[in-house]
Amino acid sequence: MYSLMESFFADSNIDHHTMFYQRKLGRYTRTKKKLRRASFSIFSTITFFACIILCVHKYQTTSHDYYFLRCSLIDLQNPIPTKGTVTTLSRSIFLTSSNIPTQQVDEDDQKAPEPPLNLATKYQRINWFRKNLHEFKIFKSNNLTRQFHTRVVGFLSNEECEARFFMTWISPARLFGSRELLSLETLFKFHPQVCLIIVSITLNSKQGNKILRPLIHRGFKVQAVTPDLPSLFRKTPAKAWLHDLRKGKKDPGKIPLSQNLSNLIRLVILYKYGGIYLDTDFIVLKPFHRLRNSIAAQSMDQVSKNWTRLNNAVLVFDKNHPLVFRFIEEFERSFDGNKWGYNGPYMVSRVVERVREEGGLDFRVLPPTSFYPVDWKQVEQLFKKPRNEEEERWIEAKLDELKSGETYGIHLWNKQSKNLTIEEGSLLKLLISYHFS
Repeated sequence: MYSLMESFFADSNIDHHTMFYQRKLGRYTRTKKKLRRASFSIFSTITFFACIILCVHKYQTTSHDYYFLRCSLIDLQNPIPTKGTVTTLSRSIFLTSSNIPTQQVDEDDQKAPEPPLNLATKYQRINWFRKNLHEFKIFKSNNLTRQFHTRVVGFLSNEECEARFFMTWISPARLFGSRELLSLETLFKFHPQVCLIIVSITLNSKQGNKILRPLIHRGFKVQAVTPDLPSLFRKTPAKAWLHDLRKGKKDPGKIPLSQNLSNLIRLVILYKYGGIYLDTDFIVLKPFHRLRNSIAAQSMDQVSKNWTRLNNAVLVFDKNHPLVFRFIEEFERSFDGNKWGYNGPYMVSRVVERVREEGGLDFRVLPPTSFYPVDWKQVEQLFKKPRNEEEERWIEAKLDELKSGETYGIHLWNKQSKNLTIEEGSLLKLLISYHFS
């Protein structure tokens, strides 16, 4: 280290000063000693300040466990960024990269192509899809994707994993913003010892590592893994669906294919590995430890108290659960890429409606208050401050309901609310203050 400091001074024209002192004083030896003492003094000063910086960093990353969470909460109150680096990340300190296999994902290649709106017929959409199939990165197999199963099993085999959580992210990494980070932060606040796998091509990259690094260096177990669909779908009905889609025997539909792929991937992941699937637009409010083999209702009849629709944004199932296999079968059999939600909430609702009279499937339907206490039609009221007495009463009643302890998490319905901001006095603002202040 001392020789490095001498090299630094040599690069800073120290020889010029030495010659000056030689000519002026004629005492080369004394000058050299002085310079060494100066070097040591400066080196000590640098070392001292480096120690201070390290201590401050350690204090921030250990004593302030929810510093990053608070940044996420602050950023959530601003419009969601669509370009550039996620604003939350600039407030965090990054350390060295983890030894995680990644791929270089070009910014221009991150978003999957979408069919033009003028493709009116099934055959036009099929022809367009087959022509552009090579542009869909998620369908490709390579050395990285073929490590999927090994990486998942290796990651989940950690003895410290109290539970298995899964998410999917098929959008560009740059769109993984404040809301998604908030979802992860609240998840780890109530489940600090769980393992989270995010099935994603774009987050399994250098850019994705930067986004997840603050969580990883605080000790949370989260990893993005690129899927290999042919091997993942093997020995399930999803294999036939993928084959027919690639061969032009299925209409990919007008809805972005990535959404339906997410619907299918979450089912196969749960069937093969077991655990909890969670969408990336949830605020977790309490631990999920008591949940097992459960799906939640999105809405219910206020008179009969029977559910009217289920949702697949949260799924809790054991490995090889027969109901999850039924979901995959129905997805493959009745796939329709032209109807929003048909292969997601409507699909799981159809299956559960058919099997509700059967026995031996071992599952339960949770009430809407568990995960969907605010319906997507009311999501604006979640973000907006009350404008009259009726809205004030609604917020007070809903807040009391959420404080009762029956709610595990609250869905933000990102498709409907992505352009909304949190206002002072809103239900979401009060909820965040109550749980995370």
